[in-house]
Amino acid sequence: MYISQQIAANAVNQVLSGRNLTLALPKALALFPNATPQQRGAAADLSYGTLRFYGETNAYLTLLLEKPLPDDRIYTLLLVAIFQLLHDKADAFTVVNQAVHAVSQLKKPTPKHWAKGLVNAILRNFLRQKDQLAAKLATSEVATYSYPQWWINKLKTQYPSHWQAMLTTGNQHPPMTLRVNTQKISVEDYLQLLARQDIEASHIGGQAVVLAKPVAVEKVPGFGDGVVSVQDYGAQLAAHLLDVQPGMRVLDACCAPGGKTGHILELADVQLTAMDSDEERLQRVQNNLSRLQLNANLLVGDASQTDWYGGQAFDRILADVPCTASGIVRRHVDIKWLRREADVASFAAQQAKILPNLWQLLAKGGKLLYVTCSVFNEENQAQVDQFLQHHPDARQLTLPSQPLSQSITQVHGQLIPSTAHDGFFYALLQKN
Repeated sequence: MYISQQIAANAVNQVLSGRNLTLALPKALALFPNATPQQRGAAADLSYGTLRFYGETNAYLTLLLEKPLPDDRIYTLLLVAIFQLLHDKADAFTVVNQAVHAVSQLKKPTPKHWAKGLVNAILRNFLRQKDQLAAKLATSEVATYSYPQWWINKLKTQYPSHWQAMLTTGNQHPPMTLRVNTQKISVEDYLQLLARQDIEASHIGGQAVVLAKPVAVEKVPGFGDGVVSVQDYGAQLAAHLLDVQPGMRVLDACCAPGGKTGHILELADVQLTAMDSDEERLQRVQNNLSRLQLNANLLVGDASQTDWYGGQAFDRILADVPCTASGIVRRHVDIKWLRREADVASFAAQQAKILPNLWQLLAKGGKLLYVTCSVFNEENQAQVDQFLQHHPDARQLTLPSQPLSQSITQVHGQLIPSTAHDGFFYALLQKN
């Protein structure tokens, strides 16, 4: 276990220094090339868990420390261990002993004897004083919900009826949801295929099938052959709401990694241009399309500029704009701690450039679907309202009751995160 603790502590340390977890974890794993698959898997679980509940674990550790630690590696190792003592099923005695052993393996300049004694004392104090410490933290919203205070305050203001449930949902493990390619198999037949392989699943709407327990992607029946894709149910609504029809010219702006791109092509035979500003991320789109055996015109370009535009208007535009990703925190637990309140305004400013720019590429009578994976109003309806004030040729359409009727809770286009889906926002705009 101590190797898993070491890896997780390294990854958490990187995230708290500003690095994305998707980059930090592989880098931490690379430091331990001899770690077993079980140790690597446990390290990933500990990394995600510690960051998921960082607000809570950090609050406990702050109370336990008489003065700041001189080595942040010890600090993050203690965070991992406290997370285990609070949320893991591992034996407390084992967690403490392994943490002491883990800190002894740290390389200089940490003095091993001093660090071992400190870690042992702090964790045993935590176990002895847990109830008293919990009472002291009872009024701390950061400790209770494990979000920054500014984030909690914003949701309180914007969602007075939903904020607590949204915070709680964001700390849950996300479901593994598949999108069935109905060009190749019906949802009913695919469910039977899963049942024959003893994989429990249920249909929650549209082409969405949720697994009772996650499985490795390579073990998902039909994944390699393009029969299914992994995609959140909330994200699967985009292709339906865009209302694509055969033969249309469609632009998928900011398309990477290509989940919505593939879904559009599964639903209708359209002339699709998929654009992204990052050439490396665009390769992921191509990989997805190749697996699905589908084709699109892939283009490197900036959605806030028109230097890439060929001159022929699009009938449909999917504007899946960059955002804070505040609606998908249960999948990306580092976002809560990497984002700053000022980032909301920064993303909103970026969106305010992209939306008007794409609008001028839309044919008359055409529809543009504005999408974020955020729950903050500044990036969502407030952004759309500002756009409508300056574009009299635009009107916002009421979202159709289908496919929103099943397993979806939404408030004016905002999907409230739930056990069934993440927190996406949709606004469908039509050019007069």
